[in-house]
Amino acid sequence: MITISVCMIVKNEEKHLARCLDSLQGLWDELVIVDTGSTDDTRKIAEGYTDRIYDYQWRDDFAHARNHAFSLAQCDYIYAPDADEVLAPEARRKFSQLKQTLLPEIEIVQMIYVNRHDHRTTENFEKDYRPKLFKRLRTFKWIDPVHETVRLQPVVYDSDIEILHMPDSSHASRDLKILRSSVQKGFRLSARLHNMYARELYIAGTPEELKEAESFFHKSMQDPTRSEDEHMEALCILARINRIKKNYPEFLSLCLNGIAAAPCAELCIEAGDYYMEIQDHENARDWYENARNTLPILDIRCQEKFPTERLTLCETASASHKER
Repeated sequence: MITISVCMIVKNEEKHLARCLDSLQGLWDELVIVDTGSTDDTRKIAEGYTDRIYDYQWRDDFAHARNHAFSLAQCDYIYAPDADEVLAPEARRKFSQLKQTLLPEIEIVQMIYVNRHDHRTTENFEKDYRPKLFKRLRTFKWIDPVHETVRLQPVVYDSDIEILHMPDSSHASRDLKILRSSVQKGFRLSARLHNMYARELYIAGTPEELKEAESFFHKSMQDPTRSEDEHMEALCILARINRIKKNYPEFLSLCLNGIAAAPCAELCIEAGDYYMEIQDHENARDWYENARNTLPILDIRCQEKFPTERLTLCETASASHKER
């Protein structure tokens, strides 16, 4: 049977921490909690479960904080939950069984991440696999009978354990602040982070947060080293910014260029919203219908949920206009 270190980074999680840890009771062989600056009762709650609580000076870098937490682990495997995650009884039973039967060659176990709340920032899914259990020490092995080489890819096992994500607020402003700060410091966002920045802004960004990102995405769209996907992500963000600013000539130019190059549901929604704003309900209706038949790139709701809702509003607005 393997041993498990549960390693968490927390800050002001008094609402969630006990719920999370109660759902993990009996699974860990050691519990390591790294506090990044709580001012509520988080530490007091943690002390009811472990004496391995460590202070950490926050530096706007989740990867650094998690690496520090992992460095304190001593067991065979490390499980890395967030405080707003919960294992239901059936998932806990499966996790316990996994602990007893996991083959030692497996280095990463993926679990099914289940979004059950409206406070989403980047997720375009209800369920998705995420790596959650990690072998602490990796053993390098030679493979292939001839032209032998060291196996570099980890051995990954996709389990059927479901983790319930149950936040009660959005972390978008926190995440966007870190991304904006990284850009200002000259850090080049990877393609993955570029997509996450665009998605988080499009799904949960405020008008002010969108405007603060305008310079970055304008440079990104003009950057020849960025991919076509990144250029389209930037274009969608800039289109929304210009619609919010009511800079309609630039907005229409962006939409037309984007739709001509690579149509996406987001630009159809933006075009529909523009026509709703100028009370051209017939054109708005056409663009919302187009959104239904076009794939999204940032927010999956732009293909089904938003067109349906907006078409209803469009019909109501159109009927009200005719009555007048």
